[in-house]
Amino acid sequence: MKNLTKKFAVLLFAIPAIVILINFNSCSDNKKSGPALSGDEAEQVYVAPGEYDEFYYFVSGGFSGQLSTYGIPSGRLFRVIPVFSVDPEKGYGYTEETKPMLNTSYGFIPWDDAHHSELSQTDGVPDGRWVFINGNNTPRIARIDLTTFRTVEIIEIPNSAGNHSSPFTTPNTDYVVAGTRFSVPVENRDVPINSYKENFRGAISFIKVDKEKGSMNLAFQIITPPFDYDLSHSGKGPSDGWYFFSCYNSEEANTLLEVEASQKDKDFIMAVNWKKVEGIVAGGKGTMMNTRYAHNVWNESKQLATSEIITTVKTLQPSELEGCIYYIPCPKSPHGADVDPTGQYIVGGGKLATVIPVFSFDKMVKAIDGKQFDGDVEGIPVLKYDAVLAGEVKNPGLGPLHTEFDDKGFAYTSAFISSEIVKWNVANQTVVDRLPVYYSVGHLSIPGGDSKKPWGKYLISLNKMTKDRYLPTGPELTQSAQLIDISGDKMKLLLDFPTIGEPHYAQGIPADLVAKNSLKIYKIEENENPYAIKSVNDGRVVREGNVVHMYIGATRSHFTPDNVEGIQMGDTVYVHVTNLEQDWDIPHGFAIMGNQTSEMLIMPGETCTIKWLPYKPGIFPMYCTDFCSALHQEMQGYIRVSEKGSNVPVKFSLGAEKK
Repeated sequence: MKNLTKKFAVLLFAIPAIVILINFNSCSDNKKSGPALSGDEAEQVYVAPGEYDEFYYFVSGGFSGQLSTYGIPSGRLFRVIPVFSVDPEKGYGYTEETKPMLNTSYGFIPWDDAHHSELSQTDGVPDGRWVFINGNNTPRIARIDLTTFRTVEIIEIPNSAGNHSSPFTTPNTDYVVAGTRFSVPVENRDVPINSYKENFRGAISFIKVDKEKGSMNLAFQIITPPFDYDLSHSGKGPSDGWYFFSCYNSEEANTLLEVEASQKDKDFIMAVNWKKVEGIVAGGKGTMMNTRYAHNVWNESKQLATSEIITTVKTLQPSELEGCIYYIPCPKSPHGADVDPTGQYIVGGGKLATVIPVFSFDKMVKAIDGKQFDGDVEGIPVLKYDAVLAGEVKNPGLGPLHTEFDDKGFAYTSAFISSEIVKWNVANQTVVDRLPVYYSVGHLSIPGGDSKKPWGKYLISLNKMTKDRYLPTGPELTQSAQLIDISGDKMKLLLDFPTIGEPHYAQGIPADLVAKNSLKIYKIEENENPYAIKSVNDGRVVREGNVVHMYIGATRSHFTPDNVEGIQMGDTVYVHVTNLEQDWDIPHGFAIMGNQTSEMLIMPGETCTIKWLPYKPGIFPMYCTDFCSALHQEMQGYIRVSEKGSNVPVKFSLGAEKK
């Protein structure tokens, strides 16, 4: 039996290559591939000049570490928001103000792997205030403010590794959660890897979110059996107060997981009564554990970030949480636990399963009350599968991964291996439609599709491979998304469009919930950056030993000062540029020839600082990198660097020479 299970797992994971090969060969003659089109698709996605898209879509950047913003239905890219990775376009991670955002307990980390975006919610409905996203590699959660489309907070997650199962929010954004993909020793220490079962543990982190300000703090962690925890969702309506985490590797294997972690017929969905846990924590339970993690915060008024290292975290063991945690058996290797808009149904997806299980929240409660258990895992009761099951979706496609919901009682599940989206009725679990996508779909996304109020007009399929869908660009092709109309009985493919990085998940929201709050300028009079200037007359150059501060004002089309002399070899130069514009969409850029960091992009009313270490004597041009006016090319200046110890005085020009 064990050998047959191994062969089955290997066969399933070989199928994607076969399917892709078939798709690729079938399209290699340059004929149109895909479902038959009606001819009006272009009209449905066309957004006329001067008109706006109906939805914002926030798409994770995968290995780029960033978050991308698209308009739907057009598929136009509006902005790449730097989050976990340095971004020379905007100077993120290069300017002195933003460097602390990328601090961790490991030091400055200029990259991460961003998988899942999650919008803040009010009463279970996306509200357009913030979007959260996870850093998968160095475990972190970030918060982006949607008034500025900027990352304003990043918190590191201790006792965790592979922060994939995050950052999913409760219906009123009380918490965002983070589950560990890799179980590790807690506290992490040097132990043999083959002592996995004895020494490794999972950690489920609950990050409290201030409902007004959005600020985050790590409230507590639940230490769990050493499984691999995957996507989760909060309950809603009747199931509000619960979280449901998919998890795999119930075999507790530590090598060859694609085979060794495929021995059992079922893994689990872990149900956590977080409101009950919250009460237990408030009652004083839990242990403060020594640890180290960074908490980085952007100060909007000072326009700079600070980083704090925190050294303790409250942890709770399952033995302290009786009646709070239960395991629900779920067909093999589930990738998600998705809750429908009513809050009554919890959908699991087993990547190696031939059905999609749909669990009933009411049945779960009755099973708990009736103690319908099938053993336990380290003291955590395992509920009987049939006692909790509402039904199973038959023939859901090969490799079901992720499910979202519309506003008409239907669910949509991505099937990775068979490259299709399957539509089915939530109440009776019957398949009503299926649509091929190209190729190997991972996540899919419906605006509000994981909330109480889906806007069930569009679905986006986030595909892992594109093969012949776009013009070739060498060995790697662009990442892919497909826009699908779900407003009718049948799904209808409307558009293919490229995406940044490898998109894992996206969240959509009606544009008017976000656009109305958009910030247009930073008011000069409210700029509290310690290096800001409020007028071109404040421009100056100040030497403090071998440190030089250049205070520069930027206006169309001039830097003040624009010529600086008296810089010497061995000096550390900080260039502080304030954009004195008070007009929407007039950023200025700044760069120095030979600077070994990046340029800066400074918004109206903002101050940014870049550090420059001159590497040889000479004349070094500086200029504006963002086209700002008809005389943009004239927006330039010079910095003179002399030998160390020279008698050239600090001298600068404010339209007329000043010393």
